[in-house]
Amino acid sequence: MGALTPQQIDISFYIYHNKDMLATLKQTAELVDFFRVHGSKQTFKKNDFIIRPGDSPHGVFYVFQGLVKAYDITKYNEENLLIIRKQDEIFPLIWAVTGKEHHIIYQALAPTTTYKVNREMFLNFIKSSSDALVPLLDMTMEMYRLHGERILTLEYRTVRERIISFLLGMSRRFGKETEDGILIEVPLRHQDIASSVNATRETTSREISALERKGLLENKQSYTLLKDIELLNKHLA
Repeated sequence: MGALTPQQIDISFYIYHNKDMLATLKQTAELVDFFRVHGSKQTFKKNDFIIRPGDSPHGVFYVFQGLVKAYDITKYNEENLLIIRKQDEIFPLIWAVTGKEHHIIYQALAPTTTYKVNREMFLNFIKSSSDALVPLLDMTMEMYRLHGERILTLEYRTVRERIISFLLGMSRRFGKETEDGILIEVPLRHQDIASSVNATRETTSREISALERKGLLENKQSYTLLKDIELLNKHLA
């Protein structure tokens, strides 16, 4: 397979990495080209494990298409959502660079295609390519921003405020504008939201139902529609 030109990179990748990001399209293309040329292509159905519970990472993955949920299991035997990786992102990035394991589970949230390379090859590549480090820095800063946003969400005193803050954050990352509002194009279970806002699933379900009755939210086949962003933001003011 020959090297990719900037024109062959998905436009979504270009938009993502050039919206308040450092990487140029050429730098991004070099990183994608590395995974496409040297990686093994893998496909996963929804709910397939990419890195199973208890397993060590077995490579560095570039998400070509789809969604990947990263989570761990708490001492209460509940899933704790950490982050959702989307198209054009790499995981597990911390392990890839440092080699430190955190026993994170990775599972496809939708039909997903990845390219996988071994860690040694990945490290050799980024050490030899200064251009490829720039989009990786962008991804690292985005991960840092998301974790900072989660901390700020937890500062709200009520569960309802934390849920609203979490959903607004998800809308900025996965939202699609529709005639009826902003549709979060990620299937979110109430347990996923609950673990992200430090609440029980029962309380989370009750608060989401209250927001639905107020006409602020709507569930659309496991996806969440935010019907009034302005009013939702006023709840956090």
